[in-house]
Amino acid sequence: MAVEIKQIISRRDLKKFILFGNDLYKDNENFCPQLISDELNVFDAKINPAHEVCEHVLFMAYRDLQPVGRIAGIINHAANEKWNVKKVRFGWMDFIDDKEVSFALLDAVSEWGKSKGMDRLNGPVGMTDFDHQGLLIEGFEYLAPMASLYNYPYYIQHMVEYGLTKEADWIEYQIYPPAELPERFARMDKIVRERTNVRVDKVKSCKELVKKYGMQYMDVIDVAYQKLYNFQPLTERQKKYYCDSYFPLLNFDFVTVVVNEKDEVVAVGVGMPDISQALRKCNGRLFPFGWYHMLKALHAKQMEAFDLLIIAVRPDYQDRGLNAVIIADQHPYFVKYGIKRVETTSILETNTKNQSHWEMFPHKIHKRRRAYIKEI
Repeated sequence: MAVEIKQIISRRDLKKFILFGNDLYKDNENFCPQLISDELNVFDAKINPAHEVCEHVLFMAYRDLQPVGRIAGIINHAANEKWNVKKVRFGWMDFIDDKEVSFALLDAVSEWGKSKGMDRLNGPVGMTDFDHQGLLIEGFEYLAPMASLYNYPYYIQHMVEYGLTKEADWIEYQIYPPAELPERFARMDKIVRERTNVRVDKVKSCKELVKKYGMQYMDVIDVAYQKLYNFQPLTERQKKYYCDSYFPLLNFDFVTVVVNEKDEVVAVGVGMPDISQALRKCNGRLFPFGWYHMLKALHAKQMEAFDLLIIAVRPDYQDRGLNAVIIADQHPYFVKYGIKRVETTSILETNTKNQSHWEMFPHKIHKRRRAYIKEI
């Protein structure tokens, strides 16, 4: 039977759209389910301020009345204006191993994009840089952390045969923290602090962070990422949204705030315990008992794996070694909590300065992911 494409309009169908992603991978031991409530919020314009700069459409593919695929089409007008492009993005794309299904989904987004004046199809990416992006093309045998996309290997061939080509690649590191900070790194940390006259302020909570520095740390994240792939300048509402959504959940041992002699925030480092196993146990549902698994993982006193989410340095302090200050500050906590491995988020393969810091630690590059592009 032919593939039928339906646009998702109602909240009831939106939940089916979200659950399809979890259901497709229910037997895959490396997939990390997403929190269903968070996914619902992403597409709610009343909650997610990304809708101030984005418009989107959702499609599901059906065969014999059964769901066989999904996709989101997104136009981020602010990013398109910044980069002077006319991209329609695709994200939240999952499908069975059937090219009739995947091609129909991509066609639906392409046609929608063209109707809006777009001339290129780009993905998989999200509404903003804070959403999942990049198709996994290497490292399928590793557990996916909460902050990363996971997909089956067959997705790659579907992208290629549809005519999509590489636009950007990211790599991900797995770091094995030693019991002692490497001497070379410790020296670098000391020299950088002396030369730049910066210090680390170990705030203890989100409330203290905001009270002392307002939204400076989000301003630093925003301005530090301005040269990154598909970057969209954050609105004030977006900064508050991401702050309110994520920072209260953090163990502030793993929040590093670097300030200068004027008490200005010039760099931020943020990480959290790996909660992928907790999400697997509750399959993305907080109720009735998912909240227990989540809290237990977030507040663990000992943990094997850790996700390093953000390292951001204000542009006027970049190339001055502040990454070393952040990593040196967090290292004692890796030891304290018994962390055996640290997972970095995706690093652009062209960002050699970021990569160089990890070369001083036992490590391996274990994943690679890709964003594709095609004229439409």
